[in-house]
Amino acid sequence: HAVCQPLVPPARTVWLGCPEKCEEKYPKNAIKNQKYNVFTFIPGVLYEQFKFFLNLYFLVVSCSQFVPALKIGYLYTYWAPLGFVLTVTVVREAVDEFRRYKRDKEMNSQLYSKLTNQRIPSDMVFLRTSEKTGSCFIRTDQLDGETDWKLKVAVSCTQRLPALGDLFSINAYVYAQKPQLDIHSFEGTFTREDSDPAVHESLSIENTLWASTVVASGKSYNTDDPRSVGLLDLELNQLTKALFLALVALSVVMVTLQGFVGPWYRNLFRFLLLFSYIIPISLRVNLDMGKAAYGWMIMKDDNIPGTVVRTSTIPEELGRLVYLLTDKTGTLTQNEMIFKRLHLGTVSYGTDTMDEIQSHIINSYSQSSAPKVRKSVSSRIHEAVKAIALCHNVTPVYESRAGVSGETEYAEVDQDFSDENRTYQASSPDEVALVQWTESVGLTLVNRDLTSMQLKTPGGHILTYYILQIFPFTSESKRMGIIVRDESSGEITFYMKGADVAMSTIVQYNDWLEEECGNMAREGLRTLVVAKKSLTEEQYQDFESRYNQAKLSIHDRNLKVAAVVESLEREMELLCLTGVEDQLQADVRPTLEMLRNAGIKIWMLTGDKLETATCIAKSSHLVSRNQDIHIFRPVTTRGEAHLELNAFRRKHDCALVISGDSLEVCLKYYEHEFVELACQCPAVVCCRCSPTQKAHIVKLLQHHTGKRTCAIGDGGNDVSMIQAADCGIGIEGKEGKQASLAADFSITQFKHIGRLLMVHGRNSYKRSAALGQFVMHRGLIISTMQAVFSSVFYFASVPLYQGFLMVGYATIYTMFPVFSLVLDQDVKPEMALLYPELYKDLTKLLMVALTIRTWHWLMVVAEFLSLGCYVASLAFLNEYFDVAFITTVTFLWKVSAITVVSCLPLYILKYLKRKFSPPSYSKLTS
Repeated sequence: HAVCQPLVPPARTVWLGCPEKCEEKYPKNAIKNQKYNVFTFIPGVLYEQFKFFLNLYFLVVSCSQFVPALKIGYLYTYWAPLGFVLTVTVVREAVDEFRRYKRDKEMNSQLYSKLTNQRIPSDMVFLRTSEKTGSCFIRTDQLDGETDWKLKVAVSCTQRLPALGDLFSINAYVYAQKPQLDIHSFEGTFTREDSDPAVHESLSIENTLWASTVVASGKSYNTDDPRSVGLLDLELNQLTKALFLALVALSVVMVTLQGFVGPWYRNLFRFLLLFSYIIPISLRVNLDMGKAAYGWMIMKDDNIPGTVVRTSTIPEELGRLVYLLTDKTGTLTQNEMIFKRLHLGTVSYGTDTMDEIQSHIINSYSQSSAPKVRKSVSSRIHEAVKAIALCHNVTPVYESRAGVSGETEYAEVDQDFSDENRTYQASSPDEVALVQWTESVGLTLVNRDLTSMQLKTPGGHILTYYILQIFPFTSESKRMGIIVRDESSGEITFYMKGADVAMSTIVQYNDWLEEECGNMAREGLRTLVVAKKSLTEEQYQDFESRYNQAKLSIHDRNLKVAAVVESLEREMELLCLTGVEDQLQADVRPTLEMLRNAGIKIWMLTGDKLETATCIAKSSHLVSRNQDIHIFRPVTTRGEAHLELNAFRRKHDCALVISGDSLEVCLKYYEHEFVELACQCPAVVCCRCSPTQKAHIVKLLQHHTGKRTCAIGDGGNDVSMIQAADCGIGIEGKEGKQASLAADFSITQFKHIGRLLMVHGRNSYKRSAALGQFVMHRGLIISTMQAVFSSVFYFASVPLYQGFLMVGYATIYTMFPVFSLVLDQDVKPEMALLYPELYKDLTKLLMVALTIRTWHWLMVVAEFLSLGCYVASLAFLNEYFDVAFITTVTFLWKVSAITVVSCLPLYILKYLKRKFSPPSYSKLTS
């Protein structure tokens, strides 16, 4: 969504209520995954086929048969196989294209009228909401992977209109800047011309839902879908060129031995045609039929339900991957934060002891048993829970009913705060998890506005706290704070929470915080330190005056404000340490371990914060527990990047964590050195990555290593990465279908990638490689027979076989036995999953074993079917056969002798090779 085409569309001016004033017609807002249209389908498919040397060569050979001097036999001898190959290819591509058409039609036919809990399918300027303040919360997980709710504010002019219908009666327009890659900024203006004076409002990212205007759609943010071509196809294309050189060399030898008598150049071309079966035309169709079968097997596998093969031309790519680049949010994790641990210094509470905390809270708020000892466990729990319930930016929202106009009406403050229809919205999923936990133990946040918040006790009493100041969380400070006044007692308290590295210097001395933070981090929990400080009225008034004065400064305002706040952040009382878990997808840990054992290097690319990414890398075992992590220091200059790379070079066997900004600097000045070092790491984590950077990293690995890459993700921010990889896998889930639709393969859970690669990928590659070898071997056999035949008859350029015999040899007679290789497997699927090291043993095309080690009943049927085709041809093509000789014992003896002499040496060599140099899988099958 954030990746633009090279030709960037210009800025837009969109009119409200006056569409006739729009001078330019903008593209439709639609998703398009189709490769062709009605007019480009046939030319496009033919171009994709004939750009391969194999097909282009046979087109030239077939066309040569229109020249009388070069004609060998009947036209259909060459045109029939070529036509058959192209027909199968066109039908297969048509089926894939029709599926893409249906998916696009399904997505583009959706009507968006009410945007509650829905994906917004374009870039919009926010005009109006049912909330009186003009605010709403949105999530940008499809852009940057962050699942927190972000506050957006409607344009004040349109929000103040008396009724929704007035939007269409005003004379106003929105000017939006041209589409850009930066998703964190936006510049534009809203102008209303029918008011006096005219209204001009600046627009920023804060204004970018019930009613809004689309400012960017369709091709403005469209990207071209690169065509997926498998490495096996490229290797076969290169091998075909090598066979062509062998064909030319053999033809030259035959002409040379002939003595260059007569029109030797004509004989040379005729030999080129006679030996053309060295390059098997049926190779492409046999492989395509095999790929179709592999795709069918993948989609019918009950162990990976819901898997869809969207690109049926590259199943072999799943069997030769070296790098797996994965998203975090929604791919490795479930996007659900769960409160797991509360530590008070002397006592720790886990999920199995939360009922104790609940009983302490109930007792502390009951009038009969108020805590008498200040530092008792009960009072410490009470203070900690109250601090967590107050120190946040969470807003409870009550959705009561749908209004007449279709707008969702939200309950006002004076309602009964019922628990059924309350949801929490905040800028951080951690904060929502903390507030939900305080609700579960008895202290519930029921209302919040700009000046106050209200908590409900277990007994149903409402406690009101006035918000005096809020210090929001920033990536620099790594903490947030709030100053509140208790309505009942008038006490003023400063609460603060943040990362341990930021809070350890603020809180009073203690001997447990650092150790417990390390323990929770090793469990993969995200930790927050909570502290408080009681203020007198005089202390707060002094702070407020200094704080307001700092905010009015013209020069160095941020530094002065930070200095005033830091003066308050001293000797704070440490209340507790919390641990929140970002729940992982099912079986993520064993799946990642399996992929590592298979020799696949895993890189995690996420738009989330560094601390979050590091926690998930640990909890998912992407980084093993005994492995060091090198966090790349933020760099902005060439010198800093040089020093940090030198520091990283001295580390051994440690995982790398780097931010997107630092990555950009390193790639700008030291691209080759950085990629070389990163590829040596057992795991790499890139945080704060934009969608463009994700795709750029994929292309860097392809360029510098030449290895095959796979990208897996579930959100719209992963589409560019998925399309850039050699093999793209999309996860279809609650994050939408955008990644799934753009990927080559679609799965429903991350754990399915293990079976997809270890079983189906491995089998597909081994089968296709063996199939390719077998078909080429078959072509060499008949070409050798033709060479012997021509040599016996004084090197005459006369065909050995003609007509249907020649056509049938390469297609009908030998197609079914060759296709039986599609069902071959060297080890059982369970064994391939148990020993992922077998995946590493897949070598180059020419080294794949040919021996069929397992038999399927369909393979036996194929053998008899092939024999039946041959016998049937005796009846239909009797003029080509000497039936009287075929029915004699002499014929049977000669055929048997030739077969034994041809096959026995080959199988003796295979037996010896298997005996003295057995493949790894044979040790398992034995």
